[in-house]
Amino acid sequence: MAVIRSMSTMVGSGRIQPTEVDAGWTSLIVEGEVIFQFSTFGSDQRKSEKKVSQTIQLNRKMALQLREALDSVFTFDK
Repeated sequence: MAVIRSMSTMVGSGRIQPTEVDAGWTSLIVEGEVIFQFSTFGSDQRKSEKKVSQTIQLNRKMALQLREALDSVFTFDK
């Protein structure tokens, strides 16, 4: 799909998606930079075999922003 280049808080309401999927992650090294890759697989209702459906990639800067966003929404026991 894409490498995320910026992230911001969205104003407005969201909704829970009706479909559940499995996901996986890996890390890549591209030109000396570590990239975190998160991929989802097609839903159980997908006609074809299980394969990657969507992928997002984060460099260190975007991973730190995502971490800060998650920390602002969830309370994690440390």
